[in-house]
Amino acid sequence: MVFMMDKKLTWRDYLVVSSLLFGLFFGVGNLIFPVHLGQLAGHNWLPAVLGFLVTGVLLPLGSVLAIAMTRAEGVFDIGKPLGKSFALVFMVLIHATIGPFFGTPRTATVSFSTGLAPFVPEKFQTVTLFGFSALFFLVAFLLSYKESHILKNIGKLLNPLFLLLLTLVFFVAFLNPLGAAAGAKATAAYAGNTSFVSGFLEGYNTMDALAGLAFGVTVVSAIRAMGVKRDGAVALVTAKAGVLSMSAVALVYFLLTLLGVQSLGAFKVSENGGVALSQVVTEYGGTFGQAFLATLITVTSLTTAVGLVAAFAQDFHKHFPKVSYHAWLALSCLMSFGAANFGLDTIITWSLPVLMFLYPLAMVLIVLSVTSKLFKRDSVVYFFTVLFTVVPAFFDMVASLPAVISQSAFGKAVVGFQNTYLPLASYSLSWLVPALVGLALGLILHFTKSLKAVSLTKENE
Repeated sequence: MVFMMDKKLTWRDYLVVSSLLFGLFFGVGNLIFPVHLGQLAGHNWLPAVLGFLVTGVLLPLGSVLAIAMTRAEGVFDIGKPLGKSFALVFMVLIHATIGPFFGTPRTATVSFSTGLAPFVPEKFQTVTLFGFSALFFLVAFLLSYKESHILKNIGKLLNPLFLLLLTLVFFVAFLNPLGAAAGAKATAAYAGNTSFVSGFLEGYNTMDALAGLAFGVTVVSAIRAMGVKRDGAVALVTAKAGVLSMSAVALVYFLLTLLGVQSLGAFKVSENGGVALSQVVTEYGGTFGQAFLATLITVTSLTTAVGLVAAFAQDFHKHFPKVSYHAWLALSCLMSFGAANFGLDTIITWSLPVLMFLYPLAMVLIVLSVTSKLFKRDSVVYFFTVLFTVVPAFFDMVASLPAVISQSAFGKAVVGFQNTYLPLASYSLSWLVPALVGLALGLILHFTKSLKAVSLTKENE
């Protein structure tokens, strides 16, 4: 009998894996959304950032732990208790959302609009975006071409460079703050007790809970390449590195939000976090500061783009093996390039409704996966929880669609029904109570079935 011996990882190995996870999670959206959150929340920034940390840190950490604890290798395995057909559809929807339809194109468009666009005349913006996005995804393709090099390219090269540049921004900004956080005015959405919920929903935009499920295959492959072979050992390494990396993400979010609050001492609330961050850096460094920001954003965008296109290619090659990893990788990069040229506003407008639908499903599947040992991963519990989640999540999606749909007769009917019969609908959380009801029903059926099985066993004895 041959036993597989796992390499014992050093603390440096754990740091490299943690750096990989940080780089995969922390994209350009993660850099700009907390800054804008700080501007919107003003003096109520603390409860707002705590809400943001739930969906921006705890849920992504939960997704990593879900992968580790269930010994899954990707988003397909997380949905598998509901059947292979559901798992496959869920995998495709997740990868399409965080990949070539919305998430991956956003890495290029935000990088361009906040980093390079200020240097380009208005009439040349479209053609410059075309050229920039083509070069951007060519580099992403080359960096992720060899799967064994992804850990090296992100964990050892791009991410440390990004952290070094970001630390410099924090050092300068907090040494000479633009304003005091205590006196900053909060916008209407963040006034009073609504700031936590608003921050919670803002965390959807990071897409990290979805990304964590999809990145699982990339992380597991990287850990195995380091010499860790047994499933249990891979799960333990993933869990330890996940806690370390997401703690670092939480700290950065906290500091970026505070940076946004302090910026109100010199600027009004901006259109988005990219504009806010650009204003702050330019205020401190002028043209050099803007060039510095362009470098910072491009580096962090590239780390996430590499992870997204690689995860897409790895998962699709695994389930559709007749098409090679490199072909899926090329398709992902080409589709992302095409979507990027629709522009940032279009991407954001259409991504939010999709996130309102997918995030609740991802959240309940993450919770079920992490706690699955308590109910022996019974598909009945999964079925009723997801069933009671999917309908109100669909309602939230319809309510968030552009006015041409949400303000139509159908859209108004859905919103009216939602607001009348579903608790928390006004907070865009109409799925929460039904999900808990579904979970309770599933657990009751599971334990009833278990008690009957025990009773029959005793009778037979």
